[in-house]
Amino acid sequence: MNSVPCAFIFDIDGTLVDSNELHVDSWDRAFRKFGKTFSREQLRAQIGKGTDQYLPEFLTREEIERFGKELDEYRSEIFRKEYLPRVKPFPKVRELLERIRADEKKIVLASSGKKEDTKFYIEKLLKIDNLIDDYTCADDADRSKPAPDIFTAALEKLDGVSPNDAVTVGDTRFDVEGAAKAGMRTIALTCGGTDADTLRRAGAIAVFRDPADLLQNYQTLFRE
Repeated sequence: MNSVPCAFIFDIDGTLVDSNELHVDSWDRAFRKFGKTFSREQLRAQIGKGTDQYLPEFLTREEIERFGKELDEYRSEIFRKEYLPRVKPFPKVRELLERIRADEKKIVLASSGKKEDTKFYIEKLLKIDNLIDDYTCADDADRSKPAPDIFTAALEKLDGVSPNDAVTVGDTRFDVEGAAKAGMRTIALTCGGTDADTLRRAGAIAVFRDPADLLQNYQTLFRE
C-alpha cells in the first residue's frame, strides 16, 4: 500500500478484543438450551456474523420463527452477564489508534454486535472513545456481515470519505467480504482465530498477527 488512507474502519470482536471463543461458548449454551447441538468447529466457523446471518446457518426458517428471537435474547443475556466481564483487549490497541490519530486520520468502529456491548468495549474496556470519530453496530444495519451494510453505515459517518480512501481492519473472512462489497480494502488480523491463508483467499491486502503487530509494521505498510 503506497499511502496512508484517509480513514480506518475497525471491527471490534476478534480484532480489538479477544472475545470470539467466548461468543462460541455463549452460542453453544443457547443452542443447547433449545435442544440443538453443534460442534465448536461449526459454531466457530460462523463467528463474525450478526444474529440475522448466524442463525440461518443452524436453524430452519420454521425454527427461527418459533424460537429464534428467544434464543438470541437468551444468548445475549448470558454473554453480557457471564462472558463480557472476561473479555480482554488485544495488546497495543490504544497505541495503534494513537498512531493513526498522529497521522490525522479518522477512525470509525464497525461491529455486528449489540449497541450495549459495543459501548462497553469502547468506553469501559478499551477506553478509546476519545480516539474514534464514531461507531456503528447491529442497530445501524439491516443486515450484518458479510453483507456490506455496516461498512456502508461506517462510511456515511466519515463525512464524504470515499471507499477508495478508507481501509478496514478485521479478523474474519466476513469482514473482508463485507468490506469488499462496500468497495473497501481490508487489512486482516489472525488474533481472532482465522488463519492467514483463509484471510488472504478472502481478499485481504495484508495480514498481521494482532494490533501490536500491525502497529509495529505501520510505518512500512503505509508510506506517504
